[in-house]
Amino acid sequence: MAKPKKLLNNPVNVVTELIDGLVAASGGDLRRLDDRNAVVRTKLADDKVALLIGGGSGHEPMFPGFVGPNLADGAPCGEVFAAPTPDLVLDTLSAVDRGRGVLMVYGNYAGDNMNFDIAAELAEEAGIVTRTVRVWDDVAAAPLDRITDRRGIAGDFFVIKVAGGAAAELKDLDDVYRVAVKARDNTRSMGVALAAGSIPETGERTFELPEDEIEIGMGAHGEPGIARRKITDADAIAEEMTDRILADLPFSSGDEVALLVNNLGATTCMEMLIVARKVHQVLAKRGIAVHRTDVGSFLTCQEMAGLSITLMKLDDELKRYLDMPARSFAYSRS
Repeated sequence: MAKPKKLLNNPVNVVTELIDGLVAASGGDLRRLDDRNAVVRTKLADDKVALLIGGGSGHEPMFPGFVGPNLADGAPCGEVFAAPTPDLVLDTLSAVDRGRGVLMVYGNYAGDNMNFDIAAELAEEAGIVTRTVRVWDDVAAAPLDRITDRRGIAGDFFVIKVAGGAAAELKDLDDVYRVAVKARDNTRSMGVALAAGSIPETGERTFELPEDEIEIGMGAHGEPGIARRKITDADAIAEEMTDRILADLPFSSGDEVALLVNNLGATTCMEMLIVARKVHQVLAKRGIAVHRTDVGSFLTCQEMAGLSITLMKLDDELKRYLDMPARSFAYSRS
């Protein structure tokens, strides 16, 4: 299989250069943290609870694309598909702290868990109070009785959106933490891959998948899913994924949800809207109301072809923070 074509300079510099581009595109709303691979907001209220997000690069716009008003306040960015180092997390955490503590939200991966935990311990020694919410929304990654072993995928966005609204409005770190935990615990996702992405520095594919096959439940880095089969039509795939998600929480008739259809990198808007249509049909048959639908690129894996579906079960509090106005490079809502 031919290596994908990519428009790069020196592949070693991709993270530094993408952050340069993000800062330039932000219109003055973001700055690089010194000469480090991290971005922080240029304007932060003195009395707010801070929200720190972050993780490996290569999944843009996740995570730095969601730094902005009523979203996150800063994001340390690791190398491609690698966790940010503890010292980078600590320095970014310290930069956004405004004296009311810092909530950290990130995907549930071993490297991120270790490095953010180390940074949190060092921050506590320096007098900065932190709380951590690891997102584990991928229902394909582990059984429900091992939910803390699951991966964080595009459901990260809904948790960040809710946590960002809560952090902008609530003045107590424990209150913001409570809301973010509820958002995480009410969010479920599943992905499907049609073709692999690649690693910019090597150009190598992250996995192999025959031309006529798909993989249901594949992770954002190419981690194995739950079933590999011949490709079929969009409706069948969307219905199977939605059914698996609905059974996991479980969701039930009378519930109200937010729906996210996420592009894993190389999937067209046409395909995503066709899937969104089917998900709406499945939910309607189950008596589940859709409060809002977001379709687009939220967590990608370079040029991986495929998409993920996320559902968040809503209550009035989650709906309030999810719907708050927000503005960032990758997401704006008035």
